[in-house]
Amino acid sequence: MTHSHPPKDAQSVDPQQLSSLLKAAADPLRLEILRLLAQDSYGVLELAGLLDMPQSGMSHHLKVLSKGGWLTTRREGNSIYYRRKPLLPGHPLNDAKAALLATIDQQPLSDERRARLSALYEARSQTSQQFFAENAEKFQAQQDLIASFPVYGDSVREALAAISWPDNATAIEVGPGAGELLPWLSEHFRSVTAIDNAPEMLAQARANNQGLTNVNFLLGDTRTALGEQLTAHCVVINMVLHHTPSPADVFQDLAGLLTPGGWLVITDLCRHEQSWAQANCGDLWQGFEPEDFSHWAKRAGLEEGQSAYFALRNGFQIQIRQFQLAP
Repeated sequence: MTHSHPPKDAQSVDPQQLSSLLKAAADPLRLEILRLLAQDSYGVLELAGLLDMPQSGMSHHLKVLSKGGWLTTRREGNSIYYRRKPLLPGHPLNDAKAALLATIDQQPLSDERRARLSALYEARSQTSQQFFAENAEKFQAQQDLIASFPVYGDSVREALAAISWPDNATAIEVGPGAGELLPWLSEHFRSVTAIDNAPEMLAQARANNQGLTNVNFLLGDTRTALGEQLTAHCVVINMVLHHTPSPADVFQDLAGLLTPGGWLVITDLCRHEQSWAQANCGDLWQGFEPEDFSHWAKRAGLEEGQSAYFALRNGFQIQIRQFQLAP
């Protein structure tokens, strides 16, 4: 009789850790929490509302999941948001966690749960839109506190110019701000659509680019663009995702706006701890880890291209990322 043995370099599984991992997930409600956290991050009150239970009960379940190694937290201003703990390369429990999460993610959300999620995202969106409605005239000055377009604009143009575009290429810019990138896009693409859900900001972009005859301005968001059945070879979104209710959902939408072989170019903040940006600049999220973008892009069917990172003197760091939809 022969016996198989694990490779000598294989990491052994700690039975106590495995037991804690499985016990933490051995509850239908906690499995539902993990399902909700598949892509997004939520606070305790948000999760309690989504699952229609008291905050104290939700806090208990989140504590159990965190202790079992399923969740991690991040602070956004005065709030704590929960998210799934990333799988660490080479960790002996990776296979067990990945298998269970893959099974959970295949389960559809109920109609009631989807309705509550929609209401939650609408509330987040209204918070962001209210800020821009009240601060449109001084937003540029507020944004300059972090990173104005001239700080990263040349790098964005270089990232776009590095891609080989077809002669008839079209472009979409989501959240054009004051419209600083639109002249370059107008020159290099046959037609350009600028989309913004804040009427005041869209009016600024239009006023600053009245001479561009191949640029269309659309009031709405990525869902509006999908509803209009817009597609483009290039989709660019600069310093917008940290204002959106669900960055993971926006990634899905952005992928849906690309033609086969098209490119998505994203500029945004890396994760930071300067919570004042929320009150002063209307930020919903304090930047993102690079692996956040990679994870969301993969789930949206996008392949990763080049990346660039650079730090600013005020302590912020910017990431410029390229992602391609398969031809």
